[in-house]
Amino acid sequence: MFVPLHDDTPLRIIRFQYVTVAILIANLVIFLITGAFTSDQLLATVAFGYGIVPSELTGHISSVGFEPIPEPATVFTYMFLHAGWWHLGTNMLFLWVFADNIEDAFGYPAFAIFYILCGVAGGLAHVAMSPLSTSPLIGASGAVAGVLGAYGLLYPKARIWIVLFLRLPIRIGVLWVIGGWLLLQIVSVIIDEGAEVAWWAHIGGFAAGVVITLLLRSKLLIRVGD
Repeated sequence: MFVPLHDDTPLRIIRFQYVTVAILIANLVIFLITGAFTSDQLLATVAFGYGIVPSELTGHISSVGFEPIPEPATVFTYMFLHAGWWHLGTNMLFLWVFADNIEDAFGYPAFAIFYILCGVAGGLAHVAMSPLSTSPLIGASGAVAGVLGAYGLLYPKARIWIVLFLRLPIRIGVLWVIGGWLLLQIVSVIIDEGAEVAWWAHIGGFAAGVVITLLLRSKLLIRVGD
């Protein structure tokens, strides 16, 4: 278990990570407005209403509760919802540390689209692996995982300050950080089936980030491996 604190990769193209900050603010504001952290009942209402419910999206059941928007729209809304302060904080910390440099490489509009596509891919990966589930999926981790995938390709020589096991601060190569994170997701899929964490959403978002970055490598402002 680790949390990232800071990387040593400066911005080269853009002056400031406006899209990243906008995403951070949007997540925080939505978290506060929904008030889902105030009670389990309200959290369930928000999660079932705006999160992805796989069995609804795949058409196996019509509805499991509050349904304010069409189910297909939840592949976009789910990534802006969080279950609690820790859930929100860890996702936003990963986003803050890694996303500015991906925004630097993609540029403002393209990064916004990239982030959303990774989130959608993560949500659909979860649905594909759990099509009959009636539990709602919420959280930005699929989209953030896509950012990690892109970062590993674009800045393989970067070094990151992390806090290991929430106690030990160390500076380490980014490929060790991202490789360790990815290994954890894969192992968790194997040994932790049925857990509350949507491991496949993480893997799907990560894969989308890698694929999109490779497909667009000739058009990026910063080339793969620079």
